[in-house]
Amino acid sequence: MKILLKHFTAHINPRVCSRLFSKSQKFYAPQNFSDYGDVKKNYKLDLPEYFNFASDVLDKWTAAEKDGSRDPNPALWWIDGQEKEVKWSFDELGFHSRKVANILSDACDLKPGDRVIVILPRVPEWWLFNVACIRAGLVLIPGTVQLTAKDMLHRLQTSEARCIITSQELAPAVDAISTQAPLLKTKMTVSGTREGWLSFQELCRVANDQHTCVRTRSTDPMTIFFTSGTTGSPKMTEHSHCSFGLGLTVNGRYWLDLTPSDIFWNTSDTGWAKSAWSSVFAPWIQGSCVFAHYMPRFDPAVILETLKNYPVSVFCAPPTAYRMLVLCNLAGYRFTRLQHCVSAGEPINPQVIEQWKASTGLDIYEGYGQTETVLVCGAFKGMKIKPGSMGKASPAYDVQIIDADGNFLPPGQEGDIAIRIAPQKPFLSVFSIHG
Repeated sequence: MKILLKHFTAHINPRVCSRLFSKSQKFYAPQNFSDYGDVKKNYKLDLPEYFNFASDVLDKWTAAEKDGSRDPNPALWWIDGQEKEVKWSFDELGFHSRKVANILSDACDLKPGDRVIVILPRVPEWWLFNVACIRAGLVLIPGTVQLTAKDMLHRLQTSEARCIITSQELAPAVDAISTQAPLLKTKMTVSGTREGWLSFQELCRVANDQHTCVRTRSTDPMTIFFTSGTTGSPKMTEHSHCSFGLGLTVNGRYWLDLTPSDIFWNTSDTGWAKSAWSSVFAPWIQGSCVFAHYMPRFDPAVILETLKNYPVSVFCAPPTAYRMLVLCNLAGYRFTRLQHCVSAGEPINPQVIEQWKASTGLDIYEGYGQTETVLVCGAFKGMKIKPGSMGKASPAYDVQIIDADGNFLPPGQEGDIAIRIAPQKPFLSVFSIHG
């Protein structure tokens, strides 16, 4: 895995404090570490033989809610911008996801290891299917709602999925190609009814809320993402229960610096790996609240109004979004609860960072990773933001800059990013499978 880029080095700011430096500059001290050296020194993940994110992480946060050791912050806070909202605690998330797990196992007749394609926008059901598939030992394959019938067919045939779950709007496209996917046995729509399709709403009304989580090995497959296909047909990348369920600890604890009292909003589309990074695993590993806005299309004014009116403390958006936000008149907005801003997906323009900071007082901390990985490089709290730099290596990997012959390069020379995978391959999934 390599990518050509300029090699820069970010420097640690030795002065870590939490106060207002000026009217337009804020700095909030890290909550989970002291500086980058502390991150490198203390990062360590043990690989258990068995691990399941639902039972070993989410259900433990439910227990913490019940014994009062976790603050009464929602696990999921969803709004649609039209006065509808859903607030679920970890206990309620568990209740609903157990019902959905039973639907998948019983009505859909799916067995552990079966693959399920879920193509949904940012609706609460998307999160339920994420957790329910983990509980039932199924392999979730998310897809963006922008997929065409041809895209869906490629995914169905390549993955050999036995079930597809989507909306009424996309169901006709699935019907148009489903006969060409002979292993597809079950189709389910999350709203309304349709001939030849199971109705999620009807099944959910009568589903049993008692479910025993499947005992999964850490290395069992948990999810498959299709790459964007920039150099050919989209390829499958498989992640195990541990590679995201444990591996994204580095994102949640260090790059995002989340705690159970935080409310975290990630604007990623549900079809890409960034949604798993920042809308499921990283925040819930830390017991944080996942905030979500339905927002069918990006609207800078809606983003800004939401940050103004809701207590979002950590915000993540791609550079393109920040570029559109700084074109707005930010003078009329005050984000009183916002403390940390991050970005990933493409390089961010230094001018955008400067404009955002001038208006909000907050830096934008860049991160870099790929569908096959967790965070590879990132700017962490306490670092001086250096234009053109995406920070330092994630402690999850041994990352080096190399030349065409694989030799390490010194600072200041251009080369390729390389992750060491031998003699010991990182247990965090790197190019697990390709279809």
